[in-house]
Amino acid sequence: MNAGPQLTPNFISLTSVTSDTQKTHRWFIVALLFLASMINYLDRATLSLALPLISKDLGLDPTSKGLLLSAFFWSYALMQVPIGWCADRVNLRWLYAGTFALWSLAQGLTGFAGSLGVLIFFRLLLGIGESIYLPGGTKIVSLLFRSHERGLPCGIFDFGTRIGLVLGGLLFPWLLIHYGWRRTFILVGFAALVWLIPWLLLFPARLGGGGSGPQATGQEVAKPRKWMVTFNRNLLGICLGFFCFDYYWYLLVTWLPDYLVTVRHLTILRAGFYTALPFLVFGVSEPIGGWIVDRLIRFGWDETRTRKGMVTIAFLTGLLLIPASRVESANAAITLLLGASLVGLATGNLLVILQSCAPPEEVGVWTGFENFAGNLGGIAAPLVTGLLIRETGSYAPAFALAAGVLVAGLVAYWFIVGELKPAPG
Repeated sequence: MNAGPQLTPNFISLTSVTSDTQKTHRWFIVALLFLASMINYLDRATLSLALPLISKDLGLDPTSKGLLLSAFFWSYALMQVPIGWCADRVNLRWLYAGTFALWSLAQGLTGFAGSLGVLIFFRLLLGIGESIYLPGGTKIVSLLFRSHERGLPCGIFDFGTRIGLVLGGLLFPWLLIHYGWRRTFILVGFAALVWLIPWLLLFPARLGGGGSGPQATGQEVAKPRKWMVTFNRNLLGICLGFFCFDYYWYLLVTWLPDYLVTVRHLTILRAGFYTALPFLVFGVSEPIGGWIVDRLIRFGWDETRTRKGMVTIAFLTGLLLIPASRVESANAAITLLLGASLVGLATGNLLVILQSCAPPEEVGVWTGFENFAGNLGGIAAPLVTGLLIRETGSYAPAFALAAGVLVAGLVAYWFIVGELKPAPG
């Protein structure tokens, strides 16, 4: 008698059938994940842009401002593994909807805050809610698409985060000037709740529901063990590599505007525009990199070497950050920064590497570990960069270090992460 893995009875996979309607349906879900990721980063960016107005209104000193800016990451980082565990076991329709509602309400209610303590409380709630975006999105894509199809959808849904940064830099200054910081938070937060309507209408009621069942490959998958997680060299390599990737990314997010103003002597308005351009290139590159590799695999290329090869090409473009900090011309520096943003070609493939290596019933919790490691890089990058600028009086060493850390991540992906096939759970 076959004692193989059992199926969860309330599970459905859109790709277990071949209907064109079903296949179209899953792209609508990817589009909704894109919009959720965009809203996610829009909400994160609001505080940084509104901080001068908030500080003046509530009388915040520099220490208080630093505390407020960091509060989001306390809960966001700590929630990554728990929310990933939930993504493998809880119905994804309601898990994503509930966390989305939580972060949108936290964003909107921030407009009513009257003290630093209340502001920090709502930022902590925002971090808890937004923790779902990467573990949840990665898990959903792994259920809807076969391994060789996942590069494009992964690139698309994470592309939303970069577009969120671009739109935030262009939209929020106008809203803050015309409506003030309180009304801006209220408008941005509560208006986002409209997203829940198409999500609840389109998302399958039984996709996930315990994290087990037939995946996009059509194979049977074991029901996730109640508490255990599979730890192996692939998970270690993925976490180390993603730390390096996010160190580089968060240096751009946190220090690029200041660099353009203080070193390249751009006005704040021009610096905002030229900061948005690298983020746009980074974002557009994400689905392109995933799509290219998906196509090559369909033509018979080896998936492991092809995905790791694209990651290698993308990471090496990050070395352009070194001359960007040293050339004399501001235009040349911006051009090099655009080239250094082609690192985005790796993003969709990094997510697929995890999906391919993780036991299918543990994709969510593995993504939680990956994003937790990445956020440690996000915490380290701005701190180390600030120390290097203070000690050297130049951005060049900090930019060179970020590029070096990024390229060092290739060691993890090539020599620690093995073949892209699931480990036994």
